[in-house]
Amino acid sequence: MAAPAQAHFDAVVVGAGFSGLYMLHRLRQLQLAVRVYEAGEDVGGTWYWNRYPGARCDSESVYYMFPDHFSEEQLQEWTWSERYAAQPEILRYLQYIADKFDLRRDIQFSTRVVAAVFDEDRNLWQIATDRGDSVTARFFITAVGCLSMANIPQFKGLESFRGKWYHTGRWPHEPVDFTGQRVAVIGTGATGVQVVPEVAQQAQHVYVFQRTPNYNIPGRNRPLDPDYVRELKANYKQIWDKARQSWGGFPWEPATTSALSVPPEERQRVFEERWARGGLSFTQAFNDLIINREANETACEFIRSKIREIVKDPQVAEALCPKDHPFASRRPPLEHGYYEAFNRDNVTLVDVRRSPIVEITPNGVRTTEAEYEVDCIIFATGFDAMTGALFAIDIRGRGGQSLRSKWADGPRTYLGLATSGFPNMFIITGPQSPSVLTNMPVAIEQHVEWIADCIRYMRDRQLDCIEALPEAEERWVAHHNQVASATLIAETNSWWTGTNIPGKPRLVYPYCGGFNNYRQICDDVAAKGYEGFAFNPVPAARA
Repeated sequence: MAAPAQAHFDAVVVGAGFSGLYMLHRLRQLQLAVRVYEAGEDVGGTWYWNRYPGARCDSESVYYMFPDHFSEEQLQEWTWSERYAAQPEILRYLQYIADKFDLRRDIQFSTRVVAAVFDEDRNLWQIATDRGDSVTARFFITAVGCLSMANIPQFKGLESFRGKWYHTGRWPHEPVDFTGQRVAVIGTGATGVQVVPEVAQQAQHVYVFQRTPNYNIPGRNRPLDPDYVRELKANYKQIWDKARQSWGGFPWEPATTSALSVPPEERQRVFEERWARGGLSFTQAFNDLIINREANETACEFIRSKIREIVKDPQVAEALCPKDHPFASRRPPLEHGYYEAFNRDNVTLVDVRRSPIVEITPNGVRTTEAEYEVDCIIFATGFDAMTGALFAIDIRGRGGQSLRSKWADGPRTYLGLATSGFPNMFIITGPQSPSVLTNMPVAIEQHVEWIADCIRYMRDRQLDCIEALPEAEERWVAHHNQVASATLIAETNSWWTGTNIPGKPRLVYPYCGGFNNYRQICDDVAAKGYEGFAFNPVPAARA
């Protein structure tokens, strides 16, 4: 639906993925006039754009949906087919949600927000789009996603390449046929790990350009047993309550034992059991893997031993074994046949740490040692995470200060939800909140509910503006950094620390203190009348 050239809304939300849909739903319940702007042609967010071969979620699908607070009915109506749903099924789910709750009528698709400027005289946000819309809103809410700004490396000579190239985050809507083609896959993070085994089944040859090997965990994907699904649906309320009280947003029993406190044979047994089960629960096999390097090394060596078992060529296996960073200090991908793919005759591993890529040539990829002739290139090079999509919008607060300039040395937020100098602006799963270290729907639920409750609090008390206090922001940034420094994440180069983007400040972007602890902090802030925020009353002329 198109907005009129000039219009006013109570709230403008940017993005129609999980976050934007939930925010729209909750604001509607407050009887607010809302406009959602979405750059894509349909709902889905990351699941609209990421259509590459093998794209699927790393959270178990039965926990990767809107929780019961959104709607108990949708939990009972929707049934997933696999343990880890693939992209088409997740997109269908989000389309089902949009249709069931009639959300599309408040969403303007194929529209990118290009600017949002706070008008201090009127306490309103002036928002402009690439389609010429100019609207005002009292609240400006970003639901742009943590992983939505594609990172396309600026390789010399890319424009000269005669074949086709793709970025996994901007995949064509029509299927791409790699039959008989020579394919370069550049990047071996979570996306590359999903792409390689799928493309290898079609392509004549796949060259995998690896800079940093990862500790990949088996997903053990499978169709869901109907009895298991029925049991889950009968207990979803308890399951979501448990997820909300957990460190990572999953209803798992927390580990209470150090990896160093048990005999080696017991530690091996626990690792074997988690490995056989598959999934991200391996990261929580013991309670000190992310804070104690010696404990962490036990998990590292276990995974390296598994890689050596699976990959038949000892040299290739060794090249696939990470040795330069602790386990789970970078995003630990789930793999579905990734290591086995290197046993195929048509898959070649290229170590670009030993032999860096020099340029893209008209015929392929040239490293310091060789040129690899290929017909197409897949960039599985990830995203400018956490801040890239925010900086793509010219956001300006008090005094015309841009968000980009305020955060030039790194994000400065209060709770990852707001930033001083930008009144009535909320950030869903922003930097310095748990976000990507959690099961995202649980993190999204907490932020959306907190924002909606805050807006209701303001309405009930006739408050016009909310703004994070600079001193509260300072305290939160200091706390965030202190918590991060106690983990092995802070020591490691990754997109969690911004080092995948040249010139980006190196710091830990997500909050590492655990979702359960973070949620309690946010609840306490709200219970104390939104401590750390300043409010302005509605002017008499508008009261």
